[in-house]
Amino acid sequence: MSFQGSLSELPLPDIVQLVSVSGKTGVFHLANEGREGQIYLKDGKIVHASTSRLSGEEAVYELATWQTGEFQFTQGTETAEATIDKSNTNLLMEAARRMDEWSVLSKRIPSTRHIPVFCEDSASTSLSFSPQEWEIICRVDGRRSVEEIALALGKSPFDVAKNLYGLLTGGILTLREDFLKPFLPKLQVLGTDELQKINAEIDTVARQLLGTGTDDQGLDRAVQLSSRQAEAGRGVDALIDLIRAHEHALDNAKGAAACEAFAEQTRELLGQLTA
Repeated sequence: MSFQGSLSELPLPDIVQLVSVSGKTGVFHLANEGREGQIYLKDGKIVHASTSRLSGEEAVYELATWQTGEFQFTQGTETAEATIDKSNTNLLMEAARRMDEWSVLSKRIPSTRHIPVFCEDSASTSLSFSPQEWEIICRVDGRRSVEEIALALGKSPFDVAKNLYGLLTGGILTLREDFLKPFLPKLQVLGTDELQKINAEIDTVARQLLGTGTDDQGLDRAVQLSSRQAEAGRGVDALIDLIRAHEHALDNAKGAAACEAFAEQTRELLGQLTA
């Protein structure tokens, strides 16, 4: 048995509960704005879940905050991994609770792919911050998204969003949309070979901005990692990781101006390649 649908029409906990009560074994594949996730059931019990950066219970909770996207359930697919011990009832109750909390957070944070930046008048604002808020502030660099800050902190995007909410409300930070978002729908339908060609083009742009005589080992490592990720089926996520790694390398070597130039040239390049 296989069925599919839209997460905007049916919340994830309801979908999983519908299948689990029938005692089925199989996997849910979920996709949203280039992101992917899986939830595995064995005899109706949730035994494993994963996203590109999370696994286990936190992956289920992260997937539950996706308010849009598509899902597909494929019966009979099993996994050897077992990262979840909690009962379906407790797991899905917590997922539903986070969905309710996310409905409030999303009014300020539409997507964890948005990028926190400092407000122009934030330097003149006098406020005290919690240790959790300071962790976020110290990692705001105008390039890292909420997801990437969460990865750097070893936390879930949901937990970071909860602390980020106060900084946005207080006028310390604001969010800007990731420049990659308009290209994601077209990138998602490309094959591995086509994405690898785009990777190569973007790598060329970064190396030209880096210039000769500069250590480019960071770029080499990013390309090798992206290639392995693409071959493993991560596709668009591998491309996004490559772009972020190259931004970081350029920032370390050349500063913010080089990062801005890289973002602009990458935007133009993607526009041409996905036209």
